[in-house]
Amino acid sequence: MAGRINDDDVKAVRDAVPIDAVVSEYLQLRNAGGGNLKGLCPFHDEKSPSFQVSPSKGLFHCFGCQEGGDTIAFVRKIDHLSFSEAVERLAATAGITLRYEEGGYNPSHQRGERIRLVEAHKIAAQFYIEQLGTSPEAEIGRAFLAERGFDQAAAAHFGVGYSPAGWDHLTRFLRGKGFSDKELTLSGLSQEGRRGPIDRFRGRLMWPIRDVSGEVVGFGARKLRDDDNGPKYLNTPETPIYKKSQVLYGIDLAKKDIAKASRAVVVEGYTDVMACHLAGVTTAIATCGTAFGGDHIKILRRLLMDNGSARVIFTFDGDAAGQKAALRAFEDDQKFAAETYIAIAPDGMDPCELRLAKGNEAVADLVQPRTPLFEFAIRQIVQRYDLETPAGRAAALDEAAPIVARIKNVASQHEVAVQLAGILGILDTQFVVKRVAQLARWARDRGGKGPAPERRRGYGEVQAPVAAASGPALNLRSPAHRTERELLKLALQYPNLVSPAFDAYGVDEFTAPPYAAVRQCIMDAGGATDAPSDYLPAVMESAPDDTVRALVTELAVEAIHARVVDEAYAGEQLVWVRRRAVDRRLLDIQGTLARLGQNGDPARLSAVQNELWVLQQYGQALRNRGAQAL
Repeated sequence: MAGRINDDDVKAVRDAVPIDAVVSEYLQLRNAGGGNLKGLCPFHDEKSPSFQVSPSKGLFHCFGCQEGGDTIAFVRKIDHLSFSEAVERLAATAGITLRYEEGGYNPSHQRGERIRLVEAHKIAAQFYIEQLGTSPEAEIGRAFLAERGFDQAAAAHFGVGYSPAGWDHLTRFLRGKGFSDKELTLSGLSQEGRRGPIDRFRGRLMWPIRDVSGEVVGFGARKLRDDDNGPKYLNTPETPIYKKSQVLYGIDLAKKDIAKASRAVVVEGYTDVMACHLAGVTTAIATCGTAFGGDHIKILRRLLMDNGSARVIFTFDGDAAGQKAALRAFEDDQKFAAETYIAIAPDGMDPCELRLAKGNEAVADLVQPRTPLFEFAIRQIVQRYDLETPAGRAAALDEAAPIVARIKNVASQHEVAVQLAGILGILDTQFVVKRVAQLARWARDRGGKGPAPERRRGYGEVQAPVAAASGPALNLRSPAHRTERELLKLALQYPNLVSPAFDAYGVDEFTAPPYAAVRQCIMDAGGATDAPSDYLPAVMESAPDDTVRALVTELAVEAIHARVVDEAYAGEQLVWVRRRAVDRRLLDIQGTLARLGQNGDPARLSAVQNELWVLQQYGQALRNRGAQAL
């Protein structure tokens, strides 16, 4: 049984290691006033910083997810350690020797698993470095680096090493340091052979992969010899300390400059990171044998702190594989608050090749923001279609419009939609602009609670998902928003005046996301028809969060904008909301007809034309007969 760490030593560790220094290894902290610091919480996704650190008190607290505690608690949570492991790690940082009670302590057997695996990697990294520097066998590795413009100083800066070609050089070395065969296999440094563990990496150039705190958690190994039948690059397998989707090569070296400059450069390989840093682009990082994804974004967001001026520049090879990688990166683009760009070197060279061919200045110039990532994605889509034909233009618009709709900035979205119309050769620019705006609205809706329950739909509109109340700010100058608000006030305060017609209205008929959320609450509470005495409490109870609940309360007490609140006034609000929904659906159908053209599928054309005729007749009835047509 492991000995318990002496209480005085635990206190000494808490006092010796400043909490802000520890937290800063994982995220960017800024002044929050009152001596506190703030940043984006590493324990849950958030758009604005709710994570605060008090250096004077040695505590942290997130007002979003309620995680909190001292330095030890932070290290335990962030790195999934036991209490003892966290204390041991912090003690090592502070140079404190720990004392253990209950019968002594045997470091080779009683230290935590993660601590042991990290220590094995640290020793292995130094072993590989020494091999590269002194072993005659490693000359092939030194030549490889030299051919790519990296001298011994560069190799030392990045900790590059060499794994001997024999079967078990590292395995025997680590055994001599007190590591068990089980630990070596679990760490990924060794693998099972016919007669026991053997080295996983043999005869390869080795790059240590460090986590954001600077600890070595894995390796990337590059093939050097023709008789090596393995892959070109071989990475550490998934282990308790290494998850390839959660690490970025070079992040330990780049993190401070990324936070300082509010800029990150994402390249494709280890040598590209080296080339960028040596060329002065010290914000360069790379993924480790996997596509850039959501977990990588979380790491960068905490360093960039979602600064509005932050930029992320992706560099990819100009070949088909590089273009495919760029489009994959774009799939996660909107998880950034930062602006994203793509840079492709002339002749399709990567940063390492560019530095060799044209020098450091060419690399620095390459990663200056060039083409917005969304623009690159659009052009890659459009060029696959024959824009000389109506069908080709329509198909290109169908695929490209959702891309434009994902642009966060509304002004930029409108501008790019106009550009898209020009690229496609569509003369009706406003048609493209409206199509993009409609898709953007639907996308915002889908960001809410999810699809609304099925209901009776009397005029063929598309059922849209519920919008979150945290959507775009309400515009009470908008006639549509004013009418929707008035109708909801009536439904909450005078449900008898709007029922049963109101209960046939879909969530998608309310264009303001907060109002759509309130409509969903009324639906979830059973509707306005025959509202029981506990109707309002039921509506409030169905609210998904305090924001929606507060809006329900606000609408339930706000005065109705009419001198006489009667069925006639309620009917007017019902008609206006429905008419605008019909008009939006008509625009959508007309766009569908335009894309189908005269050569579209006859059955599809007939169905769309029939829906158009029905909607036109219904819209006319609403104008002529008012609430009687509902």
